[in-house]
Amino acid sequence: MLTFNRGLIIFFLFFLISNCQQQQMEDTTSVESGKNEGVLAKNGMVVTAHPLASQVGLAILKKGGNAFDAAIAVQYALAVVLPKAGNIGGGGFMVYRTKDGENGALDFREKAPLKGDRDMYLDKKGEPIKNLSLKGHLAAGVPGTVAGMDAAFQKFASLPFSEIIQPSIDLAQNGFELTEYEADLLNRFQEDFKAINLHTPYLVREEEYQEGDSIYHTDLAKTLERIRDNGKDGFYKGETADLIVKEMKAGKGIISLEDLASYEAKWRKPIIVNYRGHKVISMPPSSSGGLVLGQLLKGSEYFDFPSFGVNTTKSIHVMTELQRRAYADRAEHMGDMDFYEVPIDMLLEDSYIKNRISDITMDSATSSQVIKSGKVNTIESFQTTHFSIVDKEGNAVAITTTLNSYFGCKVMVDGAGFFLNNEMDDFSIKPGVPNQFGLVGAEANAIAPGKRMLSAMTPTIIEKEGKLFMVVGTPGGSTIITNVYQVILNVIDHGLTMQEAVDAKKMHSQWLPDRIIAEKGCLDSLTIDALQHLGHEIKEINTIGRIEAILVKEDGTYEGAADKTRSGDAMALGY
Repeated sequence: MLTFNRGLIIFFLFFLISNCQQQQMEDTTSVESGKNEGVLAKNGMVVTAHPLASQVGLAILKKGGNAFDAAIAVQYALAVVLPKAGNIGGGGFMVYRTKDGENGALDFREKAPLKGDRDMYLDKKGEPIKNLSLKGHLAAGVPGTVAGMDAAFQKFASLPFSEIIQPSIDLAQNGFELTEYEADLLNRFQEDFKAINLHTPYLVREEEYQEGDSIYHTDLAKTLERIRDNGKDGFYKGETADLIVKEMKAGKGIISLEDLASYEAKWRKPIIVNYRGHKVISMPPSSSGGLVLGQLLKGSEYFDFPSFGVNTTKSIHVMTELQRRAYADRAEHMGDMDFYEVPIDMLLEDSYIKNRISDITMDSATSSQVIKSGKVNTIESFQTTHFSIVDKEGNAVAITTTLNSYFGCKVMVDGAGFFLNNEMDDFSIKPGVPNQFGLVGAEANAIAPGKRMLSAMTPTIIEKEGKLFMVVGTPGGSTIITNVYQVILNVIDHGLTMQEAVDAKKMHSQWLPDRIIAEKGCLDSLTIDALQHLGHEIKEINTIGRIEAILVKEDGTYEGAADKTRSGDAMALGY
C-alpha cells in the first residue's frame, strides 16, 4: 500500500502552480492595474477570432517565424476551425508594414468567372432573381485565398511552407473540440446545408452539435496536404481543381479549370492618409475600405472630436454626416481598378473633402436624398473574419478574409471539405439595387469576366512618429469601415486603451438607408432624443463588428485587444 508525505504533496502542488504562473507570465504580461487593457506582451502578439488559430500563430512566432509566417499559418488554421468565415474557398486582403517601415497591400479578392456577365442574376424583365447571387453554385466567385497566401509566402516567409501549414493539417486530421458559439452556428445552418448541396456534407448530422463535441475535417486535411506538397498548384490545378469544377458542373455553376489556373493575387499600393499626425495605411480598391476610411478621417480633422466625447450627440451626428457622404462616393466611384479608373487622388484631395463636407451643420441632419438620389430599404451584417499580428522585430500584418455570408453560398465542395464563397453578390448586379448589406453601386462595380467585386474590408496599420502604432480590422459587411474608423477615433481622439476602443459600442450609417444603426447600449435615451430632434432616424441592433486589434504602447509593449464583448471566440495571445 502506498503512503504519501503530506508536506511533499504540498511542495509539489506549490511547484506546479508556480510553474503554470511562470509560464503564463512568459506568454503574456498581465493587465496594468486600474486600466481596462487587453493582453500585454513584449515579443509578439496574435489576435484572431478563434483560440486555436491564435495558438497556431503564437507557436509560429515563438519558434522563430515572422509575422508573415504566422499570418499564413493563422489563415489556414481559420479555414479549419472557423469554417463560417475562415476559408480557402473565399478571398481577402492584406496590409503589411515591415520592421524597416516598408508598407504594401495584397489583393486576393475573388474574381467573377470568365463566363460571368453583368445581367447573370436578372430575370427576363431585368429584375434581380431572389437569392441567386447569395445561395448555391452560381453565387461563387473564383477563390483567391490560397493564391494570396502563396504570394505572401514567396515574398516574406522565413520558415518552410510545410512547417507553416502543418498545424492546420493536424487540426483537421486529429480533430478539435467545438466551442459553444461554433456548435450553435453549425446547428443554425443545417437546413441550408441540406437544401443547397447536391450531396450530404459531412457537417450535416441528425443530432445537434454541442459544445465540446470533437469535429474532424478529413477531406479538408487532404486538400491542405495537396497545398502543402504542391503550393498553390495543389489548389488551382490537379485533384482539388477537378473537384471544384465537378461540383460546379453538378450545381450549374460556372467556375472552370481555366478560371482556377489563371487566378493571381495582386500586390497593390496602399491608400495612405495622415490623421492628426498619424500615418494611416489601408487597403485600396478592389476594396473600398481604405478610400472611404481616408475620406472619413480627412473630414474628421475639420471637427473637434476630442471635445465631443465618445458616443455623444455631437460625435454621432458628425460621424453620420461624414459617413453618408463617403458611402455615396463609394456607390458612384469605386470598383476594381483593373477594370475601372477609380479617381483615388480626387476623392482624397483636401479641396474635395472640404467642399464635400461644407454643408454639414451642427443643428440638423442632411437627408441622404439630397446627397444622392436612390432608395434602399434594408441593411444587414454578415460574416467575415479579421486577424492582426506583430512579431518581435516589429513586422505587422493585418488580414481580413471572408466567404461573405456565413458559410458563403453554403456549397461544400464534395470530397474537398471546404465551403465556397458567395462574393458575386458584392457586385452591383443592377444599378441602384442593394446587395445583402444594403450597399448600392453603379457601372464601376458592374459584373465583368475576371473582375474583382468591390469590398468594404479594411485591414489597416497606423504609424505614429515613424513607428508602428496600431494594427486593426474587423468583420461586419458594410459596417467594417465605420467600425475601424471609430476605433481609430477612440484611441487617437478620445485617449482610450486598445481594449476600451474595441469594447466601446459602435454606430453605423452608410448614405442609404437614411438612418443611424446603433448597437444597443451605444446611445442613451437623451442622446437618442437629441439626434431625433436633429432629424436622424435611429435603429438599434444587437451587435456591430468584432474588432481584433493591436496597439503599440509608448514603452514598446504590445496591447492585443480581442473583441470579447460581442459573440464569438476571439483571443489575443502574446509572449
